[in-house]
Amino acid sequence: MQKSNNIAVLASTKGTDMQGIIDAIETGILDANIKIVISNKKDAYALERAKKHNLRSIFLDPKGKSREEYDRKVSELIEEFDCQLILLIGYMKIMSSWFVQKYLNQVMNIHPSLLPAYAGGMDLNVHEEVIKRGCKVTGASLIFIDEGADTGPIILQRTVPVEYSDTPDTLKVKVQKAEVDILLEGIRLFFKKRLAVEGKKVKILA
Repeated sequence: MQKSNNIAVLASTKGTDMQGIIDAIETGILDANIKIVISNKKDAYALERAKKHNLRSIFLDPKGKSREEYDRKVSELIEEFDCQLILLIGYMKIMSSWFVQKYLNQVMNIHPSLLPAYAGGMDLNVHEEVIKRGCKVTGASLIFIDEGADTGPIILQRTVPVEYSDTPDTLKVKVQKAEVDILLEGIRLFFKKRLAVEGKKVKILA
């Protein structure tokens, strides 16, 4: 029996990119289902977004748990809801080696730069550095995670022009649009089994 295109989202912040995925699913643009949204932060707005769209949302408290113990709890939920793809959207937690290996090439992370530039940076800090450095082009990268910080195989990238008048906030808006675009495309390619990982490279199959 063919599995459904089920997604688990792990989020620690607002989940702005997740809203783009929800909208695409609800309008029929994307053939997928967000089955569960898990957060390590009780006040993460991503949980509220999930509730507004009648999606299962769970705060999983990391207190008192080792990294692997926490990830095993996350894994139990992923398996319970039969999710084949895991999306990290503003997830402020490093995954354990156990989790990375168990879900190798099943966990996608979105990053607000053209990797490997500004790897390891977070959100507005990346945009501040891009502007400070005088970059003319920035963008977004979608990767499969590995055990490093933003060092996994790159699935897709999208460029965004940097205007002289841009601020970190205006640049963030432009980059987030690119993030949603490549997330949607990456999800489609994943469920169509068109992503082949060869070492550090991702080949998109015809």
